[in-house]
Amino acid sequence: MRYRKLGLLAGLAVIAVAVVGTASAASGKDASSIPVIADSQLQANFTEVGGSQVLPTDRTIPHWFGTTVDPNNGITYGYSMVGADPNSCAGTACSTTIQADITPLIVNVGGMTFDGTSVVPATLASPQFAPNDYGSTPFATAGAPNVPRGPGGVLSQGDAGNQLQLEDATMRAQFNQTGTSPYHVILDPHVMPAVTINVPSNQGTLLQSGRGVIFADVNISWWASQIKNLESSADPTHLPIYLTDSVLLHIGPDPLNCCVIGFHGTKATGDRWGNGKSNGNTKMQTFAWASWVRPGIYARPDGGTDWALQDIHALSHEIAEWGDDPFVDNLVEPWLTPTAPQYGCTDILETGDPVVAIGFAMGTNTFDQGPNPNGTQSADGYYHPEDEVFLPWFMRSAPSTSEPTQSPSDNVGRYTLMGDLNPFSGFRAPATGC
Repeated sequence: MRYRKLGLLAGLAVIAVAVVGTASAASGKDASSIPVIADSQLQANFTEVGGSQVLPTDRTIPHWFGTTVDPNNGITYGYSMVGADPNSCAGTACSTTIQADITPLIVNVGGMTFDGTSVVPATLASPQFAPNDYGSTPFATAGAPNVPRGPGGVLSQGDAGNQLQLEDATMRAQFNQTGTSPYHVILDPHVMPAVTINVPSNQGTLLQSGRGVIFADVNISWWASQIKNLESSADPTHLPIYLTDSVLLHIGPDPLNCCVIGFHGTKATGDRWGNGKSNGNTKMQTFAWASWVRPGIYARPDGGTDWALQDIHALSHEIAEWGDDPFVDNLVEPWLTPTAPQYGCTDILETGDPVVAIGFAMGTNTFDQGPNPNGTQSADGYYHPEDEVFLPWFMRSAPSTSEPTQSPSDNVGRYTLMGDLNPFSGFRAPATGC
């Protein structure tokens, strides 16, 4: 079992405290007794859990294997991705639908209840599962802190007018399969019974942001063991998604070493090598956990890059990374970007990590709208998906083979879903080394 980026410990013990049921209503809490975390400590992080190379006989999600030569170092990198092979599929065989089993988690910590069922309707209505037109966006991330979010514009010329789910639009743009292409990666959401998790006092606490928004802060190693315990009974041909509301994770014993807001992972169950066991026909389970992020946890009054860290930002990050690295074993030439220094130098093909907090507006969000308690930051009625880096960025491909950019003066491929709407120059060219 492999962990990266945040120093998680392998071999986590499974602590079976999750039971099916309904949590009691949140108890009243005096906000003055809840510590305020400084914005400088309120980081947005993601990680991966586990990882294993998949075998042709494994029982798992539909996927394909491809290779690309990195011209920078001459190495051929292999990778597994969800769906059909866009380079060789034809007709209806290019469209893949995968059932997404959404389990809302009701989390009791520090005398308060964070009820994941409350955000299920808004999540189902979000671009992650509801179709939208990705031809344009009304707003996009600003170019620097203290600068209001930028105006929108063309997002996907090739799919203008098409009604698509977010991950479908992302994968189509990544492989330049837009317009009338039959290529699709579609998620079929099914809501599962809610699960209640009671967090021991030594594994979680309450914090509040500088804008007065209270959230749960849980130890990441303990939390990962709970998710591993839940997904052990999942269907390996489905994608289990564990959904929370305002549950963030701290790394190590310090609650202020915060915060992870999502992860995805893979776990192989069974003995592949015989001995009377699975003889290679093992269960390869992929999964994801993501928290709904209430406006005011990260959002800043200045409307800078943190504007995008709301609602489905974490979920969009994890679903996109699951699509491009479902088994957490896709390695690339090491990369480093100033937009996400928290990850340092890494060689994992994780499409959301370079663009954390960079995003755009899409869809209509009517949930939890209005000013935050101190009135400094209002929601804006949109969902805020994250931008996603494409395969050619990691592979140092020039030009990119993805959907062309929005610039009328050229016809070169983009390196992220937002293309020209991403204001950072590092995403207008291939990745740089460490």
